[in-house]
Amino acid sequence: MSDRDASRVVAVVVAYNRLELLGECLEALTSQTRPVDAVVVVDNASTDGSPDMVAERFPDLDLVRLSANTGGAGGFSVGIDRALEQHDADLVWIMDDDTMPTPTALAELLRIRSTRPDLALQASKAIWTDGREHPMNTPKQRIGAPAESISAAQAQGAIPVRSASFVSLLVDARAVRRVGAPVAAYFIWNDDFEFTARLLRSAEGWYCPASVVMHKTKVFGSSDADPGERFFFEVRNKIWLFRFSPAFGLGERLLYIAATARRWLRTWLRSSDRAVLGAAGRRGWREGWRTRPRDNDAVLAPAFAGGAAGAGGAAGG
Repeated sequence: MSDRDASRVVAVVVAYNRLELLGECLEALTSQTRPVDAVVVVDNASTDGSPDMVAERFPDLDLVRLSANTGGAGGFSVGIDRALEQHDADLVWIMDDDTMPTPTALAELLRIRSTRPDLALQASKAIWTDGREHPMNTPKQRIGAPAESISAAQAQGAIPVRSASFVSLLVDARAVRRVGAPVAAYFIWNDDFEFTARLLRSAEGWYCPASVVMHKTKVFGSSDADPGERFFFEVRNKIWLFRFSPAFGLGERLLYIAATARRWLRTWLRSSDRAVLGAAGRRGWREGWRTRPRDNDAVLAPAFAGGAAGAGGAAGG
């Protein structure tokens, strides 16, 4: 079996009302030097014509049209399940619709993976539109990583990590089947943190800067930039994570709680509207302690109530 045929790679893109960016993302995905074997586009009930654009310009891709917006968490849960169950993926390559992979992004991930085939996940380097490394998507080296893991990663210009973002994430299907999909109830924020930390609690993952994508966010910023009303999701989801997720042991949980408290303080100090931020944070605090995440099937049911449409097909190959 040739290197090209060694793994079946299925890309998953979650889209919502960013038609032009989605088109650019899909052009980049279907122009990889190592072609993907299939592409699943999960449209979160866009109203800007995004699904029609995909159907017209990229008819060979697998388009899943949801009838309700499930957020990034729900979209990736649906897309990963589709990649595994409908496309028999060995590896799932995950990204948002504002992520533009450079032509060799996948090839570099697979090249590095060939030296360490048991990796549960690999994260690409994300740069912003001006070429700066995007702080929102730059994971830190895993605390307490074994010396052998650090040495093996360094030999490939990589770094062992404890978590990563959904901005160009290559995930081993076996790892997903072992620990489960992203928690759809998170809607947005911390869904990738919880999912990847859960994957990596007893497995190895690397940050691979040789694989480069451009993350076309509206502004350049880090995770403690002022989120306004969306701070609700940050607070609620972090509390859910620390209460219910099996991603961390006790020691790690305490360390991340302390880091979260520092991040929230920085967010508060930098906020341009503390009244809005405070109200959102209080709502998130109440929801985080009074509720727990519902099962994915229950969360996603409204998005399939009208019979979510899909068009089969595979890109690349």
